[in-house]
Amino acid sequence: MLKSRIKYNTASFVTSAPDITKLPADTGIEVAFAGRSNAGKSSALNALTDQKLARTSKTPGRTQLINTFELADVDNMRLIDLPGYGFAKVPIEMKKKWQKSLGEYLQKRQSLKGIVVLMDIRHPLKDLDRDLINWAIGSEIPVLALLTKADKLKQGARKAQVLQVRRELSELDGDITVHAFSSLKGTGLPEVAKKLDEWYLGPVIAVPPAEKVSDESSSDTAS
Repeated sequence: MLKSRIKYNTASFVTSAPDITKLPADTGIEVAFAGRSNAGKSSALNALTDQKLARTSKTPGRTQLINTFELADVDNMRLIDLPGYGFAKVPIEMKKKWQKSLGEYLQKRQSLKGIVVLMDIRHPLKDLDRDLINWAIGSEIPVLALLTKADKLKQGARKAQVLQVRRELSELDGDITVHAFSSLKGTGLPEVAKKLDEWYLGPVIAVPPAEKVSDESSSDTAS
């Protein structure tokens, strides 16, 4: 079972919206999942929530609406599945329409507190990925970059790719965390849950143990 402060398996579908005007009230906290149409976004959401929450398909680009999921064990907190961008084989007018919806959400949604950007570990940091990450940095929104399908690479190649992406993104001077991820193997899942916990609930604050009063100091006080 996934160890986290929030029970992500309590997530439930709320609505599919063509644009931000049809979304729930812009209050509380939202964390959005975004990525190219073939990056494994739906599979990542399903792995996090341990259920078939988001629809997966062998045909990239099926997510053409802004899908909202509510977390039942915390008040007014949501997961957002954004339309995929890039590869999708859909009519150009339809693509323009839901790319516009994606842009409006990212620019105007006040409850957005963090973005999970998913990229195939074999083909990371395409132009649209960089555009999204740069926008988040400019808006002071933290980013969790997940290099998906990590099971497709051997361990050495996987580590090298993660280090390379971390180096490139470190030059952007933003709040960016990078992890390898595999929905098939569960790689990176604890790190995802930990980061989302921080975005929703704040960091865990360690309370130092109370200092013990020595016998000597106690006797001095008594005298």
